[in-house]
Amino acid sequence: MKQDYHQLLKPEIINSVSGLALIARVVVDGYLSGLNHSRRVGPGMEFSQYRSYEPGDDLRLLDWKMLARSGRYYIKQSEVETNISVKFILDTSKSMLHAENGLSKMDHVRVLVASLAFLSQNQGDAVGLFTLNNIHLQSLYPKIQKQHYNRILLELINIKNEGHWPEDQTALNKLHDRSHKELIFFITDLYEDNQELTKFITQLKTSRNEVVVMHIMGKSELNFDYKGTVTFEDLETGTRMKVDAKEAKNYYLQALNSKIKETKDTLLSNGISYHLFNLEDPIGEALQSFLKIRNRLI
Repeated sequence: MKQDYHQLLKPEIINSVSGLALIARVVVDGYLSGLNHSRRVGPGMEFSQYRSYEPGDDLRLLDWKMLARSGRYYIKQSEVETNISVKFILDTSKSMLHAENGLSKMDHVRVLVASLAFLSQNQGDAVGLFTLNNIHLQSLYPKIQKQHYNRILLELINIKNEGHWPEDQTALNKLHDRSHKELIFFITDLYEDNQELTKFITQLKTSRNEVVVMHIMGKSELNFDYKGTVTFEDLETGTRMKVDAKEAKNYYLQALNSKIKETKDTLLSNGISYHLFNLEDPIGEALQSFLKIRNRLI
């Protein structure tokens, strides 16, 4: 019986290597089992499928066993190497500690990245992790080995959300590789004062990579599902504000939607993919986006 990963979304499970690995496996297996076509299992190989031989195809890719059985010439596309480098860059500022229903944005991101990294590793891709705020920069450069995946899980668990996004852009030099084909996931709640996050993200894009922004927000943040007089606290500055939820709702939603549209338009105009996820969205949607974007690179 297929296990529902939502039953595993508990802090005590998420914050252990074995628990996080279990959730990632359940998420990925559950998603793949729902597809109508089988996926390949060999590292560095495209999903297994056949097509008829066409003039100009490399004869080394002919499937001779299929020829012997059927008398026809087929190309086995699963023998085409498709390794790429996948980088996860995480905004670990303090605002990512915003929690709803007992789980923070950072808890959600841990599960999201663990699942995407597990799927990436199964594709034979090299996976790297970079976590960043104005106090700490943690770097794990992309590797393929199994033990490296376990190291990524450990780093995800050990993340400390502090401060804010750094104004100094020199960290970009440590995160960027302009010489290789890579897929970059930038995961953030996009809380910024002066477009410092947006500017950083646009500088990641090159002609050789794909950059994907995963904008993480809570359902209450998106819908402003608050009642009565509410005191809000800026987790990064400690500033507090008391508001009447009913009076503030329309203004807040207009400002939020305007900001999201502006940011999305800026990113898309720079060739960067944008996806908005709330904490209740199924992680399978992120896996689907990953596979589609990955196919553009191979």
